Amino acid sequence: MDKLKEKTEKGMFWSAINNGASQILNLVIGIFLARLLSPGDYGLVGVLTIFTMMANNIQQCGFFQGLINLKSPQPNDYNSVFWFNVLTGLLLYAILWFCAPLIAAYFRQDALVELSRFIFLVFLITAFGVAPNAYLTKNMKFKESAICAIAALVSSGLVGIYLAVRGYAYWSLAWQQVTFITVQNILRYHYAKWRPNLHIDFTPVKRMFGFSVKILVTKSVNTISDNILTFIFGRMFSIGDVGNFSQANKWNTLASSFVSQTVQQVSQTVLVSANDSQERERRVFRKMLRFTSFLAFPCMIGLALVAKEFIFITIGEKWAMSVPLLQILCVSGAFIALHGIYQSLIISSGRSDIFMWVNITQIVLQIAVILAFANFGMTTMVIAYVCFTSAWVLVWHFISHKLINITLRQMLADTLPYLVTIVLASAVAHFATLPISSNFPLLVSKIVITAAIYIGIMYATKDDIMFETIDFVKKKFSHKS
Repeated sequence: MDKLKEKTEKGMFWSAINNGASQILNLVIGIFLARLLSPGDYGLVGVLTIFTMMANNIQQCGFFQGLINLKSPQPNDYNSVFWFNVLTGLLLYAILWFCAPLIAAYFRQDALVELSRFIFLVFLITAFGVAPNAYLTKNMKFKESAICAIAALVSSGLVGIYLAVRGYAYWSLAWQQVTFITVQNILRYHYAKWRPNLHIDFTPVKRMFGFSVKILVTKSVNTISDNILTFIFGRMFSIGDVGNFSQANKWNTLASSFVSQTVQQVSQTVLVSANDSQERERRVFRKMLRFTSFLAFPCMIGLALVAKEFIFITIGEKWAMSVPLLQILCVSGAFIALHGIYQSLIISSGRSDIFMWVNITQIVLQIAVILAFANFGMTTMVIAYVCFTSAWVLVWHFISHKLINITLRQMLADTLPYLVTIVLASAVAHFATLPISSNFPLLVSKIVITAAIYIGIMYATKDDIMFETIDFVKKKFSHKS
C-alpha cells in the first residue's frame, strides 16, 4: 500500500507539473496567436476539430487503454498495436483526403479543402506514437512524458507564432498542430525503451479487441459530445461566431484539462493496482475524487469569475463575444473533470461495455437537448448543453455505486465542501470588487480575495487533501534542494 501511495503521489506530482506547465505555455501561446489572428481564422480550424479527434479515436482503437489495463504487457503487445495503428492510420487518411470537398461543402467554406487535408496529417502522425506513449504511461514515467509535452508545446508554439506574424492566418494554427504531435512522438521514442520491429503479429490486438473496441466507441461518442456544439454552430452561424465560441471553449478546455489530465494520467493505472479489494479501491477512488474536486471547482468557478478581465487583458476586446460563453462553459468544465475520474474507475474495472453504453446514451440525449433549444440562439444552446453535462455526473455515480458500493452521501461529502466554499469565496470577491473599474486591478483583486478565502476555509476545516498536497510539494522541493 505504501509503495502504491508513493507511486501515486509521484505520478500526480509529475502529471501536475506536465499539465500545469502545458496550460501556462498554452496560455502564453494562445494569447499571442489570438492577438494576431481573427475569429474567422479560429473558426475555420475549429470546425475541423471533430474530424481530427474522431480519426484519432478510430486510429487508436482504444488500444492505449487496452495496453495499460494489461497487468504485464509484453514487447509483442506493443508491437502489435503499433502496426495496427499505422496501417489503420494510412487507410483513414486516404478516406478523409477524399472527403475534404464534402466537409468544405457542409460548412460552405472552400478553404477547408486544402486546410483539412493538411490538418488530417495529425492523426496519421499520431498513429506512430500510441504504443510508446502507452509504454511510458504503463511504467509511470510521467517525468519523461512531461518533458515530451512541454518541448513539443514550445516548438509548435514558436512555429505557430512565427507563421502568424508572417501573415499565414489560419495556416499558422494548422502548422502548430502538426509540429506539436511530430516533436512529441520523436521524444516519446527517445525516452521509451521499447522499439517496434518487423515481426507483425496481430494476435495481441485480437485479444484486446473486445475491450478496446468499446473504448473506441466510447471515445468517439465523447468526441462528438465535446465538439457537437462547434459542428452544429458551424452550419447555423457565421464562421466568426464559431470562432468566438471556439475561443471560449479553448480557454475552458485548457483550465478543465489541467485537472482532469493531472488525475486521469495516473488514475487508471493506480485503480487497476488497487482493484484486488473493493474497500481499498473505494478508498483510493474517494481520495482521487476529493483531490479532483479540490482543484476543479476553484479552477473553473474562479475562471468564470474573472473571465471578462482575463479575456480583455490577454487577447483583447475583439473577443468580447466569447466572455459570456466562457463563463457558462466553465460550469460544465468543473463537472467534466469529475466525469473523468468516474470513467477511469469503470475502465479499470474492465467494464468497457458499461463505459460505452453510458456514453452513447449521454450523447444521444445531449444532442436532443441541444437541438430542442436551436431556435433560441447560441447562448441558450450552450446553457442547455452545460446543464445536461453537469447533471450527468449523477449517472456516472450510480454506475460506480454498483461497482464499488460508494454512496451518494459519500460522493457529496467528497465534493460539495469544495464547491460550496469556492462559490462563497467567489461571491464575496465579486461584491467586494464592485467599486474597481480597471481590468488589471480588478483581475488581481478577485484572484487574491477568492484564493485567500478558499485557502483560509480549507485551513480552518483542516482539509486533508490540501495539507497532504502541501506536505508532498514541500518534500519534493526539500529533496531537490
